Amino acid sequence: MTKLSLPRLGYGAANVGNLYRALSDDEAAEVLEVAWDCGIRYFDTAPHYGLGLSERRLGAFLATKPRDEFVISTKVGRLLRPNPVGVGTTDLDNDFVVPGDTRREWDFSRDGIRRSLDESLGRLGLDRVDVLFLHDPERHDLCAGLDTAIPALAGLRDEGAVTAVGVGSMSTDALLASVSTGALDLLMVAGRLTLADQPALAEVVPECRRLGVGIVNASVFNSGLLATDDPGSTARFDYGGVSAELLERVRAIAVTCREFGVDLPTAALHYASRDGSVASVVVASSRPAQVRENAARVAGAVPEGLWPELVARGLIPA
Repeated sequence: MTKLSLPRLGYGAANVGNLYRALSDDEAAEVLEVAWDCGIRYFDTAPHYGLGLSERRLGAFLATKPRDEFVISTKVGRLLRPNPVGVGTTDLDNDFVVPGDTRREWDFSRDGIRRSLDESLGRLGLDRVDVLFLHDPERHDLCAGLDTAIPALAGLRDEGAVTAVGVGSMSTDALLASVSTGALDLLMVAGRLTLADQPALAEVVPECRRLGVGIVNASVFNSGLLATDDPGSTARFDYGGVSAELLERVRAIAVTCREFGVDLPTAALHYASRDGSVASVVVASSRPAQVRENAARVAGAVPEGLWPELVARGLIPA
């Protein structure tokens, strides 16, 4: 299996695909330029993000940078096709502020996986990507993902079309089944190995250790709950609302962090990379200031005594 070295911090490019709010081309380019200026050299995108807008914007930006200085990943599983009935609508059902004249079409076949890669390369303006993830297989057909799509990904890697392959998901069941195939280099764990929620610790992380599969830890703020030092009842958790019980626990975590001189987002970023299986932490941001703050937080230090204190208070698992 191919080994690929990933930078410690990556930029998740859903926001430049107009996730939640529209960015102009200039605003998106500024966010990406600030990420580069902060030393970020790993960028993750997907056709799903803004119906191709994220890939197009990211590709236009990276065309100004030396190809050997960055790592890029994109995803397969959803092809983009014309949607005449969506003309004049917006893709708000998927949380992207983009025209709805394109639709997503699931395709886990070998030909579909290759077409998806080729079409992504066209939008990105690149002749290769470094990492290819199967995106959310449980939302379509996990069995087809395991039996057809993952072998197709492995075939692309083995022929040299990509350097590494993996699966990205928020489902621990899908992540565990995928990594257990033994065919993957990486696993993108989205929101399941965070300071607020750690179900991946039970089986997914040990299986990654056993098989030598690296983890790309994504959605480490759980859609916003951990992104501020004082989360309120309107905070998002995994693209939805937050329960009163979870909010109370996260607020208690924040109080403990402050006792150690650390804000909640900084602790969240450092917690996300504590396990030795984590190869990179990917963080999304829609504003240049957020990118700078997150890069500074990752570069800073957190007192080691914080973690056992959180365990002792029953706020995170041992």
